[in-house]
Amino acid sequence: MTLDPETATFLIAGPVRIHPRVLRAMATPSLNHRGEYFHGIVAEIRELLPTLFGARGHQAILSGSGTAGLEAIYSGLLPTDARTVVVSNGNFGERTDAIARRYSSRVTTVSAPWGRPLPVAEVVAELEKGDVGALCVVHNETSVGLANDLAAIAPAVRSSGALFLVDGISAVAGIPMAIDAWGIDAVVAGSQKGLAAPAGLALVHLSERAVGRLHPGSYYLDLLAHLKSLEKNDTPWTPAVPLFLALREALVLLRDETLAGRLARTHRLAEASRAAVDALGLALFPDRGHASNTVTAIVNPDGLGDDLRKGLERDYHVLVQGGQGELKGKIFRIGHMGIADWPDLLVTFAALERILGKAHRLPTPGAALAAVVDRMP
Repeated sequence: MTLDPETATFLIAGPVRIHPRVLRAMATPSLNHRGEYFHGIVAEIRELLPTLFGARGHQAILSGSGTAGLEAIYSGLLPTDARTVVVSNGNFGERTDAIARRYSSRVTTVSAPWGRPLPVAEVVAELEKGDVGALCVVHNETSVGLANDLAAIAPAVRSSGALFLVDGISAVAGIPMAIDAWGIDAVVAGSQKGLAAPAGLALVHLSERAVGRLHPGSYYLDLLAHLKSLEKNDTPWTPAVPLFLALREALVLLRDETLAGRLARTHRLAEASRAAVDALGLALFPDRGHASNTVTAIVNPDGLGDDLRKGLERDYHVLVQGGQGELKGKIFRIGHMGIADWPDLLVTFAALERILGKAHRLPTPGAALAAVVDRMP
């Protein structure tokens, strides 16, 4: 039977399922992006953005994916007269490293194997060597289902005087992030992750210090130009108008749920997913103590390879995600951020039980579903 996107259970690691209200918002007729009506929409978005970040400050909206947001902060903030330290322990850490090297000739990479937590002692030691102008790190590494402990390195970053630049694309509105307490200078959120808006917008939060250090970098992604235009509820270039309309509605939904409420629900879904994985006799890929709340990465059982993931889609219309890079064919990932909820998990783990049962690899029938049900509110 052909997959029907409108009825499938959609739990990839982003983009995530979108609320019908957000989808309907994009059906508005064309608008003049220099007109008063659209300026009013931008004004509403600006008022709502602190709800997303859990902090007030300088915030920009860029038409482009999360990677565009990363390029904006790195091109505008990486120092030309000091070192940049990049911390990498997954696919997106490697992407940060690649982008940083486009804009800095003095990059030091501190890395850990994929799925292992960031090497705090090594990061601190590198900062203590001095001459570090910026530290770049991914908060939530979706490629391996691991959340990096930014609180553990924050004091050392602050003591060094370096800018603290964070890829928060799959962390914002999914994992607690104390932007002010940790001294984060720039963080990028992706519209298509914890916020559950369509892909195609990057949302950037900047500290006062970061704004003061912005310098010319990318032309299209010049954050100073975006901030200046936003003061007038405008954009420097033609924006993705339908996505702005969807963004406003997604932010209203988040405001109504509250950021704390969404973080708590995402955490409960993650705990239930991990318990269900244990009940299936499967193994998490990352270090369990650092497992992500927005995506659960699971090792493919011996002999099944990618058959579990493919069987979920083919036979049960449940979409989860495979591994990336060196993990392709070795893991699958269940996303449970944004507006994902309990029915999604119940369908997914019921289907997994069925597939494993047919393969005679199911330890205790019903145990995974019971693990989910036991953690429901």
